[in-house]
Amino acid sequence: MVGESLPEFNYPKDVLQPLLSTSNLSSLQQAQEILIKDSRAAVGRAELASKNILPTVLKLVESLHRASSQEYLMQATKLLRNLCAGEVANQNSFVEHNGIETVLTVLRSAALLSDPDFGIIRLSLQVLANVSLAGAEHQQAIWLKLFPNEFFILASICSLETSDPLCMILYTCCDGKPGLAIELCRDPGLPIVAGIIWTVASVGSREDWFKLLLSRLCLEDIHFPALFFKLCEGNASEDRGNTALGDNVFSSEQAFLLRIISEILNERINEVRVPNETALCVLGIFKRSVSIVDFGARAKSGLPTGSTSVDVMGYSLIILRDICAQDSLGDLKKDSVDVVDLLLSNDLTNVILSLLHDLEPPAIIRKTLKDSENGELNLGSTKLCPYKGFRRDLVAIIGNCAYRRKNVQDEIRQKSGILLLLQQRVTNDDNPYLREWGIWSLRNLLEGNAENQQIVADLQLQGSVDMPELARLGLKVEVDQNTHRAKLVNIPGSYTKPVERVGPLKFMEKMSIREPQLHIQAHHTATFTNSKC
Repeated sequence: MVGESLPEFNYPKDVLQPLLSTSNLSSLQQAQEILIKDSRAAVGRAELASKNILPTVLKLVESLHRASSQEYLMQATKLLRNLCAGEVANQNSFVEHNGIETVLTVLRSAALLSDPDFGIIRLSLQVLANVSLAGAEHQQAIWLKLFPNEFFILASICSLETSDPLCMILYTCCDGKPGLAIELCRDPGLPIVAGIIWTVASVGSREDWFKLLLSRLCLEDIHFPALFFKLCEGNASEDRGNTALGDNVFSSEQAFLLRIISEILNERINEVRVPNETALCVLGIFKRSVSIVDFGARAKSGLPTGSTSVDVMGYSLIILRDICAQDSLGDLKKDSVDVVDLLLSNDLTNVILSLLHDLEPPAIIRKTLKDSENGELNLGSTKLCPYKGFRRDLVAIIGNCAYRRKNVQDEIRQKSGILLLLQQRVTNDDNPYLREWGIWSLRNLLEGNAENQQIVADLQLQGSVDMPELARLGLKVEVDQNTHRAKLVNIPGSYTKPVERVGPLKFMEKMSIREPQLHIQAHHTATFTNSKC
């Protein structure tokens, strides 16, 4: 036994002997290495479960923790994590032998160090995350031990290494027991989620658990408003963004939350129906941000811009765009209101039209106006786009809202918005896909609306607008021989039935242009077995 490190001789035989016997080795270090390797595979975990090895590993973790033997403790915790990955017998044994308390003791010690041991914290959280996948009883057992104080301490650790497994535990528990989501989004649970958001905003995330957790709380449930306003409290980061006008109203964490929610909704646009409470809250945030954003400076970049107020406005606008693009997912509950109709009843169309009207014309139209006025162009006190893509996003919302909603089509006509929207069918470097969104909006304004079609026909006959896109929509202008008025008619064989419903992403695909997309992979049964620490 010469050359063995001191820890080999300090542990009871009932801890060392089963490990050495199972691995057919005489060294604890070598035994752990071979058992870790074997436990990476399901067949290996099942074989070790049949030998009831997990209680022994728990005792080893306790002993190593008391001895402050970090290298051996890391290996033992990694073995424990692997054993609990999808093997029900081991997961049950873990709870029955007070494994949660054992791991929690290790977690506390590692987290409260002046220099936290992120490797041990990550491994310990991965153990609990794997156990949480066993079902409601295991989730409840973990929740009772860690909520809220232990979760809050862990959420306060600003480390990329620890946030992913913590999010996995919280998501799995909330997804398996909906009542836990309510607890998490009320005091004293809200500071836990807020702490995770501050951490991810600072250091990022590698895996999808953060998005899955926010999707569960904010899009599949009604907790977005509470979480959003929690992030503006005094314990938010001291960096409140720029010192520009309005940037002290929202926090950078609120802008970050909106950014993540906008990404999730775009990725899951056909899977989730945004709650009415969330949609109204986002609309209110958008209106508030519009009142404080400085529209006097021309955009230098797309989102994010570095201005908190502009980012809040932009991401809330994108969320509204995608909400308005959704088909109704599932039957509405009795007496409930469709989310888009709810937004429209809260002045959405008027707000968007007003903003679009106040913007300076697109560059190509400004040039045309300037040429026609002998080099002079006075646009008065027009607003400038605060980020690249702002005009496009406004047009997209109008186009989505107008889809087969005659009340919206009529409202836009009555507010003299048709000519305004026709002017958006141009290419614009500061607004990618503006022309495509303009065509989409035109198609939705005209479909099944004779009054709108008449206005467009009159404008083209007068030479006020030039619209080659009409042919692409299967329409052309003719003069009625009886009334001598212009009218839009179908081109034979090209516009014989209503166009199928397409949301913004499908629309871009039909135009052979596609916005970048990210995809959430469902991790409902994913486990940790071979993560690097």
